[in-house]
Amino acid sequence: MSFGLKLDRIDLKILARLQESGRITNVELSDAVGLSPSPCLTRVKRLEKAGYISGYGAQIDLKKFGEFLTVFTEVTLSEHRRGDFNRFENRIVKLDEIVECHLVSGGYDYLLKFVTRGVSHYHSIIEGMLENDYGIGKYFSYVVIKSPFIKHQFPIESLFGE
Repeated sequence: MSFGLKLDRIDLKILARLQESGRITNVELSDAVGLSPSPCLTRVKRLEKAGYISGYGAQIDLKKFGEFLTVFTEVTLSEHRRGDFNRFENRIVKLDEIVECHLVSGGYDYLLKFVTRGVSHYHSIIEGMLENDYGIGKYFSYVVIKSPFIKHQFPIESLFGE
């Protein structure tokens, strides 16, 4: 990723609009940001090449598939050497049910987000992590009861605009 690329307000508008709709046509995008199609496409390609756009994908509505459970888990490792953190991260990245992992400051080491079929599925994953020595000293689980909203877009213009 290149941080040397200077972004202007039009680049930020392009990124914000692509977050809202990755399937937008170049003509629609160029209209939305006030450019003609050719320069707009050139900017999009430049943003992709510089790594600001890391990919395009579909947002899936899991509720359509049936019941599922989201659990946030605070994890504290039993040891705190660099190798302990690396080992933990290298192991959990292989667990498909962990969809987010954040190394955090404060009273614990990691905040993990699990998506599972239910409590017993989550419990079996945690038990496997403990039995297979992932280095967990303690953990606390928070079951999500309801998610009033989930934003999939970053506030690019608010964060980085003039």
